Amino acid sequence: MAEIVRIDAEGMHYTPLNQAIRAAVAAGAAEITIDHVMGQRFIADGLRGSVEITINGVPGGDLGMFMSGPTCIVHGNCEHAPGNTMDAGKIIIHGSAGDAVAHSMRGGIIFVRDDVGYRAGIHMKQYEEKRPVLVIGGSARAFLGEYMAGGLILILGRKAAAPQLDRGLGSGIHGGKIIVRGNVDEKHLGVGAKKRELSHEERGEITPLIEEFSHHFGLDPLQFRDERYYVIAPASARPFAGKYTWEV
Repeated sequence: MAEIVRIDAEGMHYTPLNQAIRAAVAAGAAEITIDHVMGQRFIADGLRGSVEITINGVPGGDLGMFMSGPTCIVHGNCEHAPGNTMDAGKIIIHGSAGDAVAHSMRGGIIFVRDDVGYRAGIHMKQYEEKRPVLVIGGSARAFLGEYMAGGLILILGRKAAAPQLDRGLGSGIHGGKIIVRGNVDEKHLGVGAKKRELSHEERGEITPLIEEFSHHFGLDPLQFRDERYYVIAPASARPFAGKYTWEV
């Protein structure tokens, strides 16, 4: 029978905390619960395998950075850059998250129940079967999806008629797409981004994401099902070409 481990992180520096997590994974733990987390950084960074880590508290920056496989469930808010360059696995945040969520993420999925800060999804990318997904239940600050090269961001704005959006939406986007529940004011679009309505095929693509999001947070998926959605996609593969090359 796989081991279940519980760690009390109260007053613990992030280095011994992460050493304890790695030791538990190396010993074959299937589930790890960490209590009294308060700002400790780098939790689950670089971890591999199928371990499930439950975090009670507020993890610090770079939760799950370079992670490939585990699931992190956060019962609380989360500081900056969860999922930074994450390769595979899942992060489920029962609260809000700070800036640069999913920074350079290249695989796996992140669910945030509430809001995110600035530059969420910056530099998300994909290669062959690796396709990262970020689902935001609330709203986002400026430059959501900046320089996206691949992947999918779905933003639901569950507590309002539509998500609250800020300037620079999809600025520099040259791959992937951002799907928004409700209309998007053109003034919010960033350089190189264009808006169109969601297709029937794309609706089928987001339906399982909405159902999983709702399952994790105890919500009714029907509240999102029949809404109107818009897609923010690249206007071209080289949005800043004119800044670096001479026109012929």
